[in-house]
Amino acid sequence: MAKVVGSVVSTQKDKSLIGRKLMIVQPVDADGQASRAQEVAADTVGAGVGEYVLLVRGAGARRANHDVEKNERDVVDCAIVGIIDQFQTG
Repeated sequence: MAKVVGSVVSTQKDKSLIGRKLMIVQPVDADGQASRAQEVAADTVGAGVGEYVLLVRGAGARRANHDVEKNERDVVDCAIVGIIDQFQTG
């Protein structure tokens, strides 16, 4: 889980990132507290700043981009795949 805290604008990037929204996310624990360093994630669901989101990393993140052709490499290692409406602990 993470909270979207900003966005990234990049005019020069790998072609697999063209047209993709890049967001700065702060990973959080179940209490909403920061758990690791901020990172950049490719947004696949239209998340906005201030929203809590679900992240996937590695192969799952690369598969989240349905626009990339099967033979084209995808450099994404972190992707937003869901917007969290609420989360509860205990």
